Order: sequence, then structure tokens, then C-alpha cells
Amino acid sequence: MDKDIREHFWKAFQTSPFIMMSLQGGHAHAEPMTAQLDKDAHHAIWFFTKRDNRIGGGGKAMGQVMTRGHEVFACIDGTLVEETDTAVRDKHWNNAVEAWFPGGKADASVVMLRFEIEDAEVWTSEMGLKGAFKLLTGKPIKQGEAGEHALGAV
Repeated sequence: MDKDIREHFWKAFQTSPFIMMSLQGGHAHAEPMTAQLDKDAHHAIWFFTKRDNRIGGGGKAMGQVMTRGHEVFACIDGTLVEETDTAVRDKHWNNAVEAWFPGGKADASVVMLRFEIEDAEVWTSEMGLKGAFKLLTGKPIKQGEAGEHALGAV
């Protein structure tokens, strides 16, 4: 994946860190999760959830991202695994997480999952003035005038 698209994705995702997650091969609907992002991590994001949550057991998963302002859309494929590193868990635990899990980080029913990203498809939406004019007037929009599209690791 092009470096510019990858950086655009992470910057937009950081300002709107919400993702719809579901396990692959299951019949349960995707659900919104708040991603815990780490600028030093490569190809991984984290979530806190309850062990009995529909994604709590981990496994092959897929997430869909649509950032605030609709500047980035992405479909992310990977595997959810339990994060066992207490330093990582402690680093990401904060007041917002505590609000969802009042039993605290020592609550045995709370699990931190690491989403190991294997592949992604990302679309950026950057119409610009010319593209917006064409859209409003019904003129044809050529590929590249509405944003970019890429496949690969983010």
C-alpha cells in the first residue's frame, strides 16, 4: 500500500477510532468497538471487551472503518488474539475504558484483544473543489478525482 494512503488512514483513524468488528465465519452482526491505537505499533490495534462478548473469544475477524467526515473508508482483515502483556494493557487503560468496565482492569471478565492486521482495503475521499462541482452538476468524475484506493497492509 502506498505510504501516503497508509498515513492518511492512520491519521484519520486516530481522530475517529471507531470500528465495526465481527468474527469471520460466524452469524453474529458486527458491533462498534473503540480502538486503542499505538503510534509505535505496526499492523495492530487493541480493544477492551468482556470475555463473553461475541468477539471476546477471538479468531479470524474483519473490521470496517468509516472516519468522521467520511474522509477514509476501510475494510480490515486479521486475527483477534488475547493480549497477555500487562504493560500493554496498563498503557491503554484509561478513564474512558474504566467508564465501560467499572470493575477495573483487574476484573477477570474483561479481556484486551489485539487485532493483528493482515490485510486492508482503504479508500480516501478527497473531492476538492473541482470534484465537488462535478458531483453537484452531474458531470462525470474520473478515477482519482474523488480520492484514492489501495490494497495491502496498513
